[in-house]
Amino acid sequence: MIPYGRQWIDDVDEAAVVAALRSPFLTQGERIQDFEAKLADRVGADYCLVLANATAALHVAYAAMALEGREGITSPNTFVATSNAMAYAGIKPRFADIDARTLNLDPDAVVRAVNEDTALIAPVHFAGLPADMKRFHALAKYHGLRIVEDAAHAIGSQYADGSLVGNCRYSDATVFSFHPVKTMTTGEGGAITTNDRELYERMLLLRSHGLERAPERMSEAPGPWFYEQQDLGFNYRMTELQAALGISQLAKLDRFIARRQQIVKAYHQGLSGLNWLTLPHTAEQPICYHLFVVQMDFASLGLTRKDVMARLREVGVGTQVHYIPVHLQPWYREHLGTKRGDLPVAEQYYERALSIPLFPGMSDEDVATVIDAVRSLGD
Repeated sequence: MIPYGRQWIDDVDEAAVVAALRSPFLTQGERIQDFEAKLADRVGADYCLVLANATAALHVAYAAMALEGREGITSPNTFVATSNAMAYAGIKPRFADIDARTLNLDPDAVVRAVNEDTALIAPVHFAGLPADMKRFHALAKYHGLRIVEDAAHAIGSQYADGSLVGNCRYSDATVFSFHPVKTMTTGEGGAITTNDRELYERMLLLRSHGLERAPERMSEAPGPWFYEQQDLGFNYRMTELQAALGISQLAKLDRFIARRQQIVKAYHQGLSGLNWLTLPHTAEQPICYHLFVVQMDFASLGLTRKDVMARLREVGVGTQVHYIPVHLQPWYREHLGTKRGDLPVAEQYYERALSIPLFPGMSDEDVATVIDAVRSLGD
């Protein structure tokens, strides 16, 4: 079975984790700072902090902005964590529709959605393709809004201007994910980059119980054992084992990106010309593709999506759907009053979407197997 996604772990990664296991510290050691420094340098940001997972990273980024009681706008075409973390932070999630071509949050739809309660925009770089950050930055500046980029899919991708996602030139903070199906992994794990020193220090505090240990920032400092809880924070720390794996994986990132791009190119060549299949938009700038999502006209095939997934599975090809529109989930229907028909572009996309396998460990034979299996659906 060729799954839709899978991590790449080699002997170098294993050795890095074993070395961490044999070190004096399994948490809160030097590997955390090393990983953070390497990530910040890689994307061109001033500051970076790593966390237990990307949901924790989103929560900390939102919470550090102190926007309780306000509203945040994001995409319905994302995993539920993007908006759930807003709710954790006391921010009311709202959704704007997506662009039918890029499948990212539509800036024009956001313009229409902004009101006096809006305080935040959280664009999602779906499948690795960056959202239109120049427009979102201009919109945020005009209305005095904060921006958190959900770049869970997009480490290694470039904006249209050629700079790297995560440099935060268009946002207050950017969040990455290191889940196993992402481009690089720490098992579970996430990171936040920012160029805002004050925001960075606030996020550091919230990451670890709201505790302060620096004597110069405490109300008193009677000795080296002393600490103060200065805020109601969380236990969202990453372990040394995760950081060790992350450092090793980051060193292979360019290799991962190149292989993903090769597979995407092969898919575009091998799956073109099918009138029942729409291939994903191709950007002009280099993109690190996390997903390859096709849109199928299931009706013209005379098959349901469930039928298609079953037929592909029979020949060893795994698939997945990214994503069920968040506004259609029961919790959001109940708490926000959202309903089918609210966001027609996202809903129409969902009815046709199917993710086919994309990960660096795929062989050329695997890629050919997927292409042949998909093309055979029309026979």
